[in-house]
Amino acid sequence: MSKRRSTETVEFVEKSGSSAPVEDSSTRDEAVAELSDAIEALDDDVEGLDAETEDGDDLDSEDEESEEGEESDFVIHDADAEDRAEELARNRADEPTASETEDDGIAPGGQPRELAELVSICEALIFVSEEPLPVKALADVLGEDKGWVQMACEELAKEFNERNGGLMLREVAGGWQLATRPEHHEHIRAFLKSKPSAKLSLAALETLAVIAYKQPVTVPEILEIRGVQSSSAIKTLLDKRLIIAKGRKETVGRPMMYGTSKEFLLQFGLRDLSELPNVEDFEDLAAGGES
Repeated sequence: MSKRRSTETVEFVEKSGSSAPVEDSSTRDEAVAELSDAIEALDDDVEGLDAETEDGDDLDSEDEESEEGEESDFVIHDADAEDRAEELARNRADEPTASETEDDGIAPGGQPRELAELVSICEALIFVSEEPLPVKALADVLGEDKGWVQMACEELAKEFNERNGGLMLREVAGGWQLATRPEHHEHIRAFLKSKPSAKLSLAALETLAVIAYKQPVTVPEILEIRGVQSSSAIKTLLDKRLIIAKGRKETVGRPMMYGTSKEFLLQFGLRDLSELPNVEDFEDLAAGGES
């Protein structure tokens, strides 16, 4: 800066003065005044240039801050989008796949419990029950769907059969019951020192067969089928709880109607009456015996 000023001063002196010496003081004063004005003007130019430089720096800094702000906003926006994308990915990962849904949908009504756990609970409940335990009763206790409980009981019965132990799980009389295997009956009776149950007479068996297949049936209807009186046989069947009264028939004299009992299903190992042999099978058997 000082070099520039000195150069301009020399140029001004060379322009304003001449090689001839200054002749008087007024001329010198005028030259000095002009020199001072030139120096002041030069200083003003320099200050203006510095001010413009500072303003430019301020503008540059503002532009940089603005760009940084925009970039910051952009980064924040990207971060939010990434967070949402990650959350969506986690949610999708937690959702069961189609195959998992199919595997879990084995039970007709869904399965809050695992099958193994349900089998274990059903086994315990059936064991403590004195009577065959219906699936509905199990489902009510467990708060599970009946179809899922039925599947658990069937799985449990399969396990008993595969183990081939002394116990079996059978579906009888409308429920599930743990029982000893028939082949061990003699040993169990010897251990308990129990007497064999009295066998039914032929008349009682015939009467029971008529009641089982024709129920509800009245005494006159049994008489018509058998051709003989059945009062004694009916009393025997009532004492053994193999049959029960089913109400009165709305006809002349309102005779009592009889039908088989739950004990009948238990004694004969039937799940329900639909498992009774067909009458046609007996007819074929009888025809074969006669020939």
